[in-house]
Amino acid sequence: MNETKTITIYVDADACPVKPEIYRVAERHGVKVYVVSNSFMAIPRDPRIERVIVSDGFDAADDWIAARVSRGDVVVTADIPLASRCVKAGADVISPTGRPFTEASIGNTLATRNLMEELRSAGQITGGPRPFSPKDRSAFLSALDLAVVRLKRAGFSA
Repeated sequence: MNETKTITIYVDADACPVKPEIYRVAERHGVKVYVVSNSFMAIPRDPRIERVIVSDGFDAADDWIAARVSRGDVVVTADIPLASRCVKAGADVISPTGRPFTEASIGNTLATRNLMEELRSAGQITGGPRPFSPKDRSAFLSALDLAVVRLKRAGFSA
């Protein structure tokens, strides 16, 4: 029996600014969503949207997501080490700004993240990322919708 894998969206939810957009895309396409966090978080009353509360251990949400994803899944995260793990597992990974993480880009992204972390810890850089903008929200919505459409065309089901 050759059953088609269903598309699932995994959300690294603790600091995710685009949850409403994720819910909209999921509803439009009939896709399952796991909202993974370390604490209680309100979610829409929809049988396709499931809240997962993990322990508050370091990387508990990341570990939960990384242990479950594979080709045909979409992961939404700004966490670069988690993005790297999910890309290696075959998942489509998108940042909340709409930037896709791919096999081709993840190595450089991880190296840049590590360099910036070293510079920050040495006191060289004190500013954080630029503020999240409406343009980022729009780019994310387009990127997520495109990822789901691509997966459907590749034979995955909702």
